[in-house]
Amino acid sequence: MGKVKVGSAWPLGSSVTSNGVNFSIAAPHAKNVDLLIFQNKNDEYPIETISLDQKNRSGDYWHVELEGLKEGILYGYKISISKSESKEDYLVLDPCARAITGWAKYIRNTKDRVSKGYGHFLKGVVTERDYFDFQSHPRPKHEWNKTIIYELHVGGFTKHPDSNISDSKKGTYIGLIEKIPYLKSIGITSIELLPVFAFDSSDAPEGLENYWGYSPINWFTPHQGFVDGHDPLEARKQFKHLVEVCHDNGLEVFIDVVYNHTTEGNKDGPRISWKNFGPKTYYHQDENEKYQDVSGCGNTIAANRPLVRKLILESMRCWAIELGVDGFRFDLGIALSRGENLTPLDVPPIFEEIEADPKLSDVKLISEPWDCGGLYKLGDFPAKKFRTWNGHFRDDIRRFWKGEKSTIWPLKDRLVGNKSLYSNNLANLFSINFITSHDGFTLKDLVSFNKKHNLANRESNRDGENHNNSCNYGVEGPTTNKEINNLRQRQQRNLLSSLLFSPGIPMLLMGDEVGRSQGGNNNTWCQDNPLGWMTWNHKNCDQDLKEFVIKLILLRKQLPEFFSPDFVYDSFKENIKAKTSDFWIQWHGIKVNKPDWSDWSHTLGFSINKKDEGSAMWLGLNAYKETMLFELPTPISPWKKYIDTSLLKNKNVSRKPLANQSNVRIESNSLVLMVSSDYSRKIKL
Repeated sequence: MGKVKVGSAWPLGSSVTSNGVNFSIAAPHAKNVDLLIFQNKNDEYPIETISLDQKNRSGDYWHVELEGLKEGILYGYKISISKSESKEDYLVLDPCARAITGWAKYIRNTKDRVSKGYGHFLKGVVTERDYFDFQSHPRPKHEWNKTIIYELHVGGFTKHPDSNISDSKKGTYIGLIEKIPYLKSIGITSIELLPVFAFDSSDAPEGLENYWGYSPINWFTPHQGFVDGHDPLEARKQFKHLVEVCHDNGLEVFIDVVYNHTTEGNKDGPRISWKNFGPKTYYHQDENEKYQDVSGCGNTIAANRPLVRKLILESMRCWAIELGVDGFRFDLGIALSRGENLTPLDVPPIFEEIEADPKLSDVKLISEPWDCGGLYKLGDFPAKKFRTWNGHFRDDIRRFWKGEKSTIWPLKDRLVGNKSLYSNNLANLFSINFITSHDGFTLKDLVSFNKKHNLANRESNRDGENHNNSCNYGVEGPTTNKEINNLRQRQQRNLLSSLLFSPGIPMLLMGDEVGRSQGGNNNTWCQDNPLGWMTWNHKNCDQDLKEFVIKLILLRKQLPEFFSPDFVYDSFKENIKAKTSDFWIQWHGIKVNKPDWSDWSHTLGFSINKKDEGSAMWLGLNAYKETMLFELPTPISPWKKYIDTSLLKNKNVSRKPLANQSNVRIESNSLVLMVSSDYSRKIKL
């Protein structure tokens, strides 16, 4: 190592310079800061210790430049906040480290450490900060109205023995690349990855592992557990390569970001990074320094504070500009809108700064609109560009097909763009519609179980959502009863059709297209095993359902005037008055133009009509337990049936004009889509 120089406060973290490496951290409460340099990842003690003094401090930032160092150098910090606290207690991980090592010997709990050295602590690794090559691999930039999201887990998507991925690549970024042809075949435009921030897999009940990854150790480093090999410098390279190949294949990459809490938990949790910077630096705490929690994970990040906002923005730029991701989905995002004492802010500064940042201007922004403290802002989410997960859509569609009362009026609103839930006129362009997500039952389990079955999580079945709006239709779990299985298959098709034929931005869950089951477990956060993995065994995959999903997506894409979020139609008179469109919507029941809005109704139909020429499209939904005869409105040209969920084989749906153009029989718990012949010419299946 050469000369020790003062260094600079910018950029944060460790960065290679022309002479060596610059180190900078934000530590406003620190009395003393030491930088420790290590030779190997499991070293107990550093080869160099550099004590920083006031000349190495600029405001809240401590910095130093060490000549002669280069990429791959390992480091950590010792920080003392008060005279009573020794800086020798913890090796502090740089919150802005872009690579991390020491995972093999890392021990989460201090009391379990067997030595006084630093061999059991994680260490930062100096890496390159090269920008993503957007010239060679440009963003696909799918418009929101054409976006179809597929939520998946990087590790779980290829870990199954039947995935036909080599052992070293199973569960990795590189392994996922081999499944891109499969993802493209479905017709989705964007993949949304469960957390890929470096997370603590040991933050789980004894004997289990944290699988989902909502336990971040760092916001800048791709998770090492998804890397093919053990080299910490490979994490960025392999993740970046995944994004490159996705872009080359027209797929956007969104990542699920956890900025609302960290793995450090409450006062009893470990001190890995953020906690070491002093009270009330990164976390919400009361006057007694008790951690305030609306994340359900022991702590809540104070995103209202300038230093924290800076770190979040730097993290987002890292992933967007350096690693190439196309969008961010904020876990419990509304928690970031809370100010001191967790008071919700009408204009949260973090969202204003994200939306005003030119480096983030071309990424998509999605958020959960709720947190664990009861705050729920959907249509009134306090940001202009964020789309929101629409939990009302999920619940209302589930309840209708389950056959519950008082579901028709909410169903109507969900089918035409959620106008009652959003305050602007572009409601359907801001609603992320979904039936299932990682958090809850899979689609198959939703129609197979009345109750959750989470004993494998070792929390006595206390964890997971209790109110799932699910139904087993007579038998809890798998059955050989053909009648029940046929009903379950129809219901899966009904739910998927309702999702993909509704305006809004649809999201599918990994494996729902092939009937993946988690055995009734609706919270597989700690199940890194076949229970939580994608299934690839053809014997366990519903190939007919997969073909059905592909057909739904093709119809959605080829008939945008009926299903695109761009188009929301009112009644004929309202459209004519506003001159918004040649198309208008007409509601029906089993009789044309006579919808039954009563609480006990379980049938609904609607048509998209062109001026006074007739109907171009008709959709009928029957959640009754018996077959119903629906009158059909007069079409522009003869009706053709394209979807009938009572026919479980796609080839059984005829594409010829119906012999009976006056009415159609819809089986119990089924849905039918009709398209007039003129518009059917656009359809190529």
